[in-house]
Amino acid sequence: MSTQAAIYRTSIAHVRRTPLHNAFTYRSYSWYVDVDRLPSVPWPLRPLADFRVADHLGDPEGSFRGNVERFLRTRGIEPDGGRITMLASARVLGYVFNPLSLFWCHDAAGGLRCVVAEVHNTYGERHCYLLETDDAGRASVPKAFYVSPFNDVEGQYRMKLPEPGERLAVSIVLERDGHKPFVATVDGERHDASVPNILAAALAVPLAPLRVAAQIRWQGIKLWARRLPLIKRPHHPSQEAVQ
Repeated sequence: MSTQAAIYRTSIAHVRRTPLHNAFTYRSYSWYVDVDRLPSVPWPLRPLADFRVADHLGDPEGSFRGNVERFLRTRGIEPDGGRITMLASARVLGYVFNPLSLFWCHDAAGGLRCVVAEVHNTYGERHCYLLETDDAGRASVPKAFYVSPFNDVEGQYRMKLPEPGERLAVSIVLERDGHKPFVATVDGERHDASVPNILAAALAVPLAPLRVAAQIRWQGIKLWARRLPLIKRPHHPSQEAVQ
């Protein structure tokens, strides 16, 4: 798999099935990078692509690799220096919001060992799920983090997180009592992180991280206006190695 940085121009869909039906789709883009080989962006474009360790799990003064490896050790996995790749949004004009960042963690021989799914909510909290996926990128994990004011933390996530190639195809399904009240998908096409492609993505979806955060809040306002009950946010206990 290439370690060259790439941009995926994405279509993101959310479908809520119960107790009210609500579906929406929006465009965005994500970066796919090797955490040890972050792209060197020409200085005039750096306001459009700023990668900061502090925007993700662990010590804000540390490194992407060091912080991911520290989290893995808390879960009984001893890293051996294998490649770690990340799918996430970069800061644009100083702002970033990553509802979901993914880290694919490999062993020294190149095999995939596990995936770390880092989820952020709009309250400034984050939670990391460790997933040991099958050959198709599938894994299941109990929901443990409050993301939406209209959804509690009950249920099981079924995720499909294959490492991106020419296409990106990620899905998260929430299951409860045999039902699937929420489904999210991210689909995209790979583009090399060249100057023309960086500019094209930024022009196609200006201020992409801000737009994502605004979209999520707007959908929340619409659900509130439809009188969907609010669920009180529980205390979120800090995870070891996740700040």
